[in-house]
Amino acid sequence: MTRFTDRLSQPGILIADGATGTMLQKAGLPRGVAPERWNLDNPDAVRALYRAYVEAGSDIILTNTFGGSHLRLEKHGLEERVHEVNLFAAKLAREVAGERAFVFGDVGPLGVLLKPLGTLSYDFAVSFFAEQIAGLADGAVDAILVETLSDLNEAKAAIAGARKAAPDLPLIVTFSFDTKGRTMMGVKPGDAAREIWGLGVTAVGANCGRTLSETLAAIEAMRQAVPEAALMAKPNAGLPHAEGSDIVYDVTPEIMGEYALKFAALGVKIFGGCCGSTPEHIKAIAASLRAGVV
Repeated sequence: MTRFTDRLSQPGILIADGATGTMLQKAGLPRGVAPERWNLDNPDAVRALYRAYVEAGSDIILTNTFGGSHLRLEKHGLEERVHEVNLFAAKLAREVAGERAFVFGDVGPLGVLLKPLGTLSYDFAVSFFAEQIAGLADGAVDAILVETLSDLNEAKAAIAGARKAAPDLPLIVTFSFDTKGRTMMGVKPGDAAREIWGLGVTAVGANCGRTLSETLAAIEAMRQAVPEAALMAKPNAGLPHAEGSDIVYDVTPEIMGEYALKFAALGVKIFGGCCGSTPEHIKAIAASLRAGVV
């Protein structure tokens, strides 16, 4: 049992961090530039974001590597630096976290469809996931989080890649449900939970999505489908809208804090925020959960 899995087995909820990409944009990351590039070119900004979340009360911070796979980095001319990008991100997070927080190696979808709907083979998908996860593992992350998935086959490829590159690391897999209660590929929450929990992952859950209520409904369906599962939820701060030149999300820290208790009532073990959520949202979540003595 790792230090993280030992903590996960204990009573209470682990608080994850909030958004990465939108926060780095606020810090000056130009639109169209890969957030992962700043692991190499502006590490102080990445450290500052990690630090803000730890100080806000996060028990878990995610590495700045959502788009850190070969296929996504290829769009920015970084495909030859996959290991370096992920290693540096993990080291930066580990440096800030110390013993105060766990570090999750963050892995997003590959950005292309697998066969038969797309052109990417399952074996190549496995190799791309393994390549990224090897860099994160070398950076001493506590666990791997594969998030914002919509395709069960891609999830299985990610699991295979993780077990190839870092078989001893805990593995969490979360899906995004935003199309009539299903993922973009039509997967229902209960089916995702049954399939993925059955493969022996550490936790399964839902992240991103359109609204807190829809993500809550997805988690409830997962709980009903697999009562014994360890669940993770990391919803967006609502939907974005433009206010002048700014993009604003409609869920306040107070609302996010109130919803944290609703997710806690479903037995969620890890809760944080996704797109649009800030250190202020995490601070409100921590205060709400403490007040609720969850």
